[in-house]
Amino acid sequence: MVGVGAGLGLVMEGTSCGALLKELQQIWAEIGESEGEKNKVLLDIERECLEVYRRKVDDANRTRVQLHQSVAAKEAEVASLMATLGEHKLYMKKDKGILSLKEQLAAVVPVLENLKCKKEERIKQFSDIRSQIEKIRFELSEYDDQGDNESSLAEDQHDLSTRKLNSYQAQLRALQKDKSERLRKVLEYINEVHSLCGVLGIDFGTTVNEIHPSLHQNGVEQSRNISNSTLDGLASTVSKLKTERKSRIQKMRERMESLCQLWKLMDSPEEEKRQFSKVMGILILPEEGITSSGVLSQEIIDKVEAEVERLTKLKTSRLKDIVMKRRRELEEICENAHIEPDVSTAPEQTDALIDSGLMDPSALLANIESQILKAKEESLSRKEIMDRINKWIAACDEEAWLEEYNQDPKRYSAGRGAHINLKRAEKARILVTKIPSMVDNLINRTFAWENARSKPFLYDGGRLISVLEEYRLSRQQKEEEKRRYRDQKKLESILLAEKEAIFGSKPTPKRMSNLNRKANGYQPNGNANGLKTPTPRRSSLGSATPQLLTPRSYSGHNRYFGDLRRLSTSHLNFGDDSLSTFTSISGSEPESPSLG
Repeated sequence: MVGVGAGLGLVMEGTSCGALLKELQQIWAEIGESEGEKNKVLLDIERECLEVYRRKVDDANRTRVQLHQSVAAKEAEVASLMATLGEHKLYMKKDKGILSLKEQLAAVVPVLENLKCKKEERIKQFSDIRSQIEKIRFELSEYDDQGDNESSLAEDQHDLSTRKLNSYQAQLRALQKDKSERLRKVLEYINEVHSLCGVLGIDFGTTVNEIHPSLHQNGVEQSRNISNSTLDGLASTVSKLKTERKSRIQKMRERMESLCQLWKLMDSPEEEKRQFSKVMGILILPEEGITSSGVLSQEIIDKVEAEVERLTKLKTSRLKDIVMKRRRELEEICENAHIEPDVSTAPEQTDALIDSGLMDPSALLANIESQILKAKEESLSRKEIMDRINKWIAACDEEAWLEEYNQDPKRYSAGRGAHINLKRAEKARILVTKIPSMVDNLINRTFAWENARSKPFLYDGGRLISVLEEYRLSRQQKEEEKRRYRDQKKLESILLAEKEAIFGSKPTPKRMSNLNRKANGYQPNGNANGLKTPTPRRSSLGSATPQLLTPRSYSGHNRYFGDLRRLSTSHLNFGDDSLSTFTSISGSEPESPSLG
């Protein structure tokens, strides 16, 4: 006990407690307190001090335990957060022997707060990514139920690592790529459906709403469903619309072709055609090129069909006039080409057939149309030969004019227009020398034409080769007659000179060569204009060669034409005075040229 007191005294020395104990001892000395009482009081004081110390120690122990628990809890929470966030190198524990509990707690609290902030940020990132993933999955899903996102977020609370975040980000990128590709396809399909609906005159909103209502939503916050079923529905709709477009194009082309034929037959005015100008392009444009709005709508088709029906009824009442008109067109084509039209559709026969009801006017019209087509093809194949025939006819006309001109005694006079006739005569002489080669060339080309087509070349019903051969023969006979005439003139001159030598000369009668000349276009010098007045003529072999018969005049007598009639001698009269003189000298009539 003394040791305790001594220890207590040592503890209290230099303190206020030691001063108080010293003062208590002085008081006890004055009082004369016994040692027993003094020890008892000191023991009470010592017991009370121990109780105070015990309380303080207990408080300190509790504080230490709490600090240990706090540090342990903080460290455990830090460890849990680090494990959740996957950041193991963020916090490193320090040696506990170096740092006190408060220092340890002060060191772990900022780390914990930082981890908590990171967790909140990571949870937000996960929530954003998960919401985006769920939204895209909803757009790709086959159902309208978006699902519960809270359960997915609760599952992600245990793993907020960067690895898991990267996994979600990769998943999101894959979904975004898939969404972008699907959205591109959906937009392509929607644009194609919109274009096809515009062309076909079909309501676009109703069409896409049948596939999915979200496809016709224009709001920014609205997302389009881009699931497989939507894509399949759009593809199927596009295929159906294209099939419908193809069907309507075919129907419209048939109607428009019929309408164009009716317009041509009925000579419809431009005002009636103008209202269908929008759909005329269907006849020439490909399917993909037909993009005009409403051009294939049912309303336009019905309008075209109604117009075709109207013109068809009108055509039936006017079909006879149309048949007559097309027949006149056929005859005009044949006349220009100098070919004979088919007699099976002659006006007198067609009138009787139509009036009696024995033939359908439409079939008759189709027959005439076929004949017109054949006549045009025939005319085109004959064009080269027809051009050469016209040149030959023109050369024959110039030859006839030159013969008449040569018989004019006043052709060298200085009358008005004489120089023009002289120039024409010079050109005519050159042209006449080319006639034999022209005829030979024409015969060769005609033979080639006939061999290529295995049929004769007919001109106004007669074979051209026969006419050309006849012309060539007559020309040769004419040249022979001229030669004989020149020889006879020489003999006449010799006889006349001998007669004059015996009996003396006497005046010869005045030549009257210009009395019997034909009016074939030549006018002597001194006319009003000094020029030849051209007379209208039809381009035919008869008018070009008046000494020949026209092909029509002798067709049908033999295999091609029949027996050839004799040629006219109108161009073989070389002047009445010459012939009379020849008659007086020879005492006989001049021999008429013939083909016999």
